[in-house]
Amino acid sequence: MLVMTLLGLLIVAVFMISMNSGYIRLSPIEVFKTLFGGGTPKQSLILFEFRLPRIVISVLVGAGLAVSGCILQGITRNSLADPGILGINAGAGLMVVLFIAFYPNNQAVPVFFLPMLAMLGAGTAAALIFLLSIDKHRGISPKRMILSGIAIAAGISAAMIVLTIRLDPNDYQFVAVWLAGSIWGSNWKFVMALLPWLAVLLPFIFYKARSLNVLTLGDPLAISLGSKVGAERFVLLSCSVALAGACVAIGGGISFVGLVGPHLARQLVGSKHQYLLPASALAGGLLLIIADLLARMILQPSEIPTGIVVAIIGAPYFLYLLAKSKA
Repeated sequence: MLVMTLLGLLIVAVFMISMNSGYIRLSPIEVFKTLFGGGTPKQSLILFEFRLPRIVISVLVGAGLAVSGCILQGITRNSLADPGILGINAGAGLMVVLFIAFYPNNQAVPVFFLPMLAMLGAGTAAALIFLLSIDKHRGISPKRMILSGIAIAAGISAAMIVLTIRLDPNDYQFVAVWLAGSIWGSNWKFVMALLPWLAVLLPFIFYKARSLNVLTLGDPLAISLGSKVGAERFVLLSCSVALAGACVAIGGGISFVGLVGPHLARQLVGSKHQYLLPASALAGGLLLIIADLLARMILQPSEIPTGIVVAIIGAPYFLYLLAKSKA
């Protein structure tokens, strides 16, 4: 509980710093006045219409991706599992790019429809990856899963390049930035499109923590303890895919949060999922809000896509884990 409290306080601290930071700076006093209705119209516009929605989305997307990765690592017993590395995020992204490529430009984008589209793509990619990773004698092979995910992600990336040929320059620029992991949803309707999915899925996943503990023991022992292994794995995998799809639809193609967040949480609270899942959510939210702050601050007035900052942190860590893995 102490660790989670500290993680929560760190999120609040970075949240406050992020509200003060940007090309147009607001002092802490100005932020405080604006939050309570005392700021100028310009300050209110900057804080409520641009910064706050993006900061909230960063925390929500980071939490969702980290919990998704934690579930994948648990049900596959593979420390390298991550929705980005395995190609699940790429499947979600392909559906979003298809939507952008074929949806009429003269109509408003139905933001609330995007998470469902992304979940469909993520679910299709996940099903294909798991089918290709099954070993007849050992069940799901962690090594085969990583290789299958990387191959499918590469194939999907190639399909996206082909699709971008038919895009007009404005759409192409948007897709390029989105694929790099930009927090592109910067108003409250994007928050409201993502929040219901997290509000439903996260409590259910936390409720399933004991089932996830049993699955990590291996199929034979889990069956002997009375667990319906196939059904539980399917339910948890579906939740993981839904979380990843919804977060990718709103936050862009961000990888490695689902890898680094759970590993950081595991070092802090241990491997019991009653504590690991909420700690992963907090660690993922903290990681992404810090990455988004750095992305906005490093090259002002320009900004770096948040996914690139996360990749700078996550890619070396992935290589370190890969070197340690005996899968």
